[in-house]
Amino acid sequence: MASVLVTGGSGFIAGHVVIQLLDQGHTVRATLRSLRKENAVRAVLGDAGVTRDDALTFVEADLMQDPGWAEAAAGTDYVVHLASPVHIGKVEDEDEVIAPAREGAVRVLRAAEDAGVRRVVLTSAFHAVGFGHGHIDHVFTEQDWSPLHGPGVDAYGRSKILAEKAAWEFAAEPGRTVELTTILPVAVMGPVMGAAISGANHIVQNSLDGRMPGYPNMYVPIVDVRDVAAAHVAAMTAPDAAGERFLVGTGEPAIAMKDIGAILRTGLGTKASKVPTRTIPDVVVKATALFKDEFKPVAADLGYVKRVSDTKIRTVLGITPRPAREAIIAAGRSMVARGLAG
Repeated sequence: MASVLVTGGSGFIAGHVVIQLLDQGHTVRATLRSLRKENAVRAVLGDAGVTRDDALTFVEADLMQDPGWAEAAAGTDYVVHLASPVHIGKVEDEDEVIAPAREGAVRVLRAAEDAGVRRVVLTSAFHAVGFGHGHIDHVFTEQDWSPLHGPGVDAYGRSKILAEKAAWEFAAEPGRTVELTTILPVAVMGPVMGAAISGANHIVQNSLDGRMPGYPNMYVPIVDVRDVAAAHVAAMTAPDAAGERFLVGTGEPAIAMKDIGAILRTGLGTKASKVPTRTIPDVVVKATALFKDEFKPVAADLGYVKRVSDTKIRTVLGITPRPAREAIIAAGRSMVARGLAG
């Protein structure tokens, strides 16, 4: 079994990665920006079923600072780099989002290279592939890159594009020995751990809480967090994964947001009584996007059903993803069970 460094150890995807690594017998070292979070993170993981607590250690490291990374990577065989800043809404200075992502990716790769790590699996996002192209008739694959300033590409999207490109540039420099693989999940839903809600799971929480007046005419490609974690773990050691990008989705067409609501009502019954049924007119969404930055990506993709290939994760990584419906229901049930929604 291997020793694995997981960055961003308190995150949603990271928690599932840690669980799967421990279940497979690996030892895990996870980074936190502050070790003051360690007890809370251990409690969340323990509640989620982690029993090999002695095989899990934590170290302190910040994406914007050099100290701590050499020690974090020392003696590890693989690095799964999940840590990245997430900003929702208006960003006054894009560099506050982009710099930690881009510089952090290179900092982690350099530490891994210096420590003799075999491979780094870096988490990018579908934002680096399938945004900003307009409403093209196309199945997105790992060959695609989002244009930096295309319609609907926000600061977060640019941070993912630039961080991944910086990582590939580093890996391509002469003399580099560390292998690089990148994972690009679509919208991630699925069972939550602890009290934190992140990413696309906010759609489920806000639906169950009745905080959404309705759904925009938007279609979302969704994947289960457990399959995203499995892709990271498989990509560590799959011989043909070195030097490759992997989109992680279900292969299904993107799901209408109103259908997410319908799935919740069917799957959760009375627990989903607050889920809206109306559709918000496009003109309202477009008007809102004029003064709320978080609506700009939504306005850019109104009515557009994105299609995303899952061929590589099936053929190279051996992942058979769950249907998106299962991820939606699992997210909702876990939130209701924890008193986080409904």
